Amino acid sequence: MSRKGGRNGKPEPIGVIGAGLGGLTAAVTLAGRGHRVVLFERSPWLGGKAAELSEAGFRFDMGPTILTLPSVFARVFAEAGRDMAKELDLVPLDPQWRCFYEDGAVLDLEADLKRMAAKLERFEPGTGAGYRRFMAISERLHGISDRFFFWRSVGSVRDTIDVGATFSPSVLGDLLALRFGRTVAGTVRKAVPEPRVAQMLDHFTQYVGSSPAASPAVLCGIAHMQTQEGIWYPKGGTRAVPEALARVAGALGVEIRLETGIRKILTEPAGKKGKLAVVGLLTDSGERVPLSAVVSNADSVRTHRELLGSEPARRFERRRRYEPACSGVVLYLGLDRAYDHLLHHNFVFSADPHQELDAIYRRGVPADDPTCYVCAPARTDPAVAPAGGEALYVLVHTPYLRPGHDWQQMFPDYRRTILDKLKRTAGLEDLEDRIVFESALTPEDIHRRYHVLDGAIYGLASHGRMTGAFKPANRSRDVSGLYLAGGAAHPGPGMPMVGMSGWIAADALDSDRRLESGRRTA
Repeated sequence: MSRKGGRNGKPEPIGVIGAGLGGLTAAVTLAGRGHRVVLFERSPWLGGKAAELSEAGFRFDMGPTILTLPSVFARVFAEAGRDMAKELDLVPLDPQWRCFYEDGAVLDLEADLKRMAAKLERFEPGTGAGYRRFMAISERLHGISDRFFFWRSVGSVRDTIDVGATFSPSVLGDLLALRFGRTVAGTVRKAVPEPRVAQMLDHFTQYVGSSPAASPAVLCGIAHMQTQEGIWYPKGGTRAVPEALARVAGALGVEIRLETGIRKILTEPAGKKGKLAVVGLLTDSGERVPLSAVVSNADSVRTHRELLGSEPARRFERRRRYEPACSGVVLYLGLDRAYDHLLHHNFVFSADPHQELDAIYRRGVPADDPTCYVCAPARTDPAVAPAGGEALYVLVHTPYLRPGHDWQQMFPDYRRTILDKLKRTAGLEDLEDRIVFESALTPEDIHRRYHVLDGAIYGLASHGRMTGAFKPANRSRDVSGLYLAGGAAHPGPGMPMVGMSGWIAADALDSDRRLESGRRTA
């Protein structure tokens, strides 16, 4: 089965495994550049974790609820000649978060640096100046990420280095600013020692499902990314983003095959040293689909273990041991009455973040006093609930699945822990009296539903002071014609990063195709 033997002498189409945000952005980018694309999705819906639950008059975003860096998706829509403003109705949210603390304090995060610094100075004298220092560091790290990490296939430090420019003064300054060997938590607390504000700033790292005490300082750049471009709510929910991408993909001629799982990536020998090349896919039904290349939006570890196997999987896992990011428990609570004191996005913080993070990331057990993320979207989009009600989304991070975790047995008690926390710290004392609809996902549900690694919501952990920022590169080093997208590939999890991963995979594939074509015609 040759990948070059397509109809009329043209290459076979490109296959995309998985119609999550990474797969959809890859498909749109490739189709926008003129490639024939077939998109395979094992589920009956498009969008992966960006799914929707509609019951009893309530509508919930089941997965991501926070949209930052909309410029990433604007770039993807532009690949198809579309204006994002005509495809999505985005509403800015400011204040961006409301924070509730165990001592009764409430603190709102605002995008404007001056206003936020002044607010923090009133909250705790001396903290405003520290916040300014932290945000200056964050801005520098964001700029470095733009120059060295984003919009290109990166899997290690060597992929970021331009040998000819490495020793220029500006590049050396950037390398020093990366704070190699320092963590997010250490960088935050050096600038802002006030524990409640530090806990708020730590939580930017929770976008990547990792401990701030074990994650590299470069991830502090996330704070500036958010405050620079803001937090946005797409009307209709974050589900509106994959729906818009799917519309554009269809208009570009992408063939979308729902309920079509993939059993194996088909390869053949290519060149020396046992290198392989993609020639197609084998579906769960036994169909062999010839393809010229594949973008896998499936979990990168599971792609190698389950879809490739053998030597490519051994090489991939020898290169580096990848740890799953955290998992979580999600409660979807339909309320007959909304809480006016909540914002759209809220964090209800644990009393002791060190104990909480130690439980989740080191001991591998659910925290006794967890931080709860609470999304209350009805104030922005009343259509999510019956009049006066609320479609409350509550996420609590938990360890990824460990041997002995039985969430069917663990869930009832942990649900009680979560509800008690919300009553005690966020002022939701009569929460259970207001619930008229309820559903939930546990780590086991997430593992089965989304086919991720050990129930990890955010792909792979960003732990490691030197290497934690690096995920598997988008261009496979082991299999020619294989490209990786999604939260378990570079640059990592979160809506904009996953969208960027799809663009990078598509751009790398397109660049390789053009280079190969140039060689053939030279």
